[in-house]
Amino acid sequence: MKVESFKQLIVWQKSVLLAKLVYQVTARLPKGEQYGLLSQTRRCAVAIPSNIAEGSRRKTKQDYLQFLHVASGSAAELETQCIIAKDVYPQIDFSKVGQLLLEVQKMLSRLISRLS
Repeated sequence: MKVESFKQLIVWQKSVLLAKLVYQVTARLPKGEQYGLLSQTRRCAVAIPSNIAEGSRRKTKQDYLQFLHVASGSAAELETQCIIAKDVYPQIDFSKVGQLLLEVQKMLSRLISRLS
């Protein structure tokens, strides 16, 4: 099946859900984190579907792959920030974020492998 729009990609759909979940969970962070973990974590989460979408509109497969690699890098960055946030704020449950993030990372890896 040919994909007509990035919105049809399950990895994009799940990464949008991930970003929304990150917004919900990080809303529980203290106000002092507004310019720290809260802001950085949200930016990473939004960068994942954004790069998938942008890459899909590029003219070449190489360009698309580059944006998928950037999305994968943002996912690794988000994973790191969630690890830090869980340690600093153990009362906030990041488990659903972690589970969905792992799923998105695996899907990105498979998509990159298929296109390479």
